[in-house]
Amino acid sequence: MSTSETLRPTHVVTCFLERTDEQLPRILLVQRSQRVGSYHGRWAGISGFVESGVTPDEQAFVEIGEETALLPEEVRMLKRGAVVEYKDEALGRHFYIHPFLFHVFAPTHVKIDWEATEMRWIQPSELLQYETVPMLPEAFASAINGETL
Repeated sequence: MSTSETLRPTHVVTCFLERTDEQLPRILLVQRSQRVGSYHGRWAGISGFVESGVTPDEQAFVEIGEETALLPEEVRMLKRGAVVEYKDEALGRHFYIHPFLFHVFAPTHVKIDWEATEMRWIQPSELLQYETVPMLPEAFASAINGETL
């Protein structure tokens, strides 16, 4: 059996939160803390494992609530991107990343939780300047080019 056949399929959501209350649209990046399971110190969108019995769409709202303290009425899902795959041999996982783009009505209400040490609102063009979790630029491209909801 090859190594890739032993990788555990792992579905995760990555939510890109967008604010448009400034001159240029910005997206939220958070720096992962040492307390999360992987990719410590890397920059990411709002993300998490898709729990059993929950759709990726539902999980996206759960993660936003847990990690930013935003209420469901303070965000609107704009787009759902195609799944982006990433195989991490070291972690023994085959990630299926479900990317989403959300509009944030109340960006000043964002409060990060223990999963992140810092947050930044950046222009999308700045994304490549950050050391991100694997496939974050690809997931963002998928979200931006995704199905409009």
